[in-house]
Amino acid sequence: MTDRPQFEFVSAAACRDARVDNCMEVATNVPGVVALRESAAPGVVIETTPEKWATFVEAVRGGEYDLSA
Repeated sequence: MTDRPQFEFVSAAACRDARVDNCMEVATNVPGVVALRESAAPGVVIETTPEKWATFVEAVRGGEYDLSA
């Protein structure tokens, strides 16, 4: 079994502001895997496929997860 490369997590530009306490981070550097975590809980990682990630992003863009309502 080959070891998978280490995830390289990044956050959105708005989250790089020191006044922001906790943000979602995404890693796409491992082929075939998209990994998510919260910066406040870096040990908890959720993995999904690029296809499922694309479906989720499309739903967010389409307003399906609008929490301001």
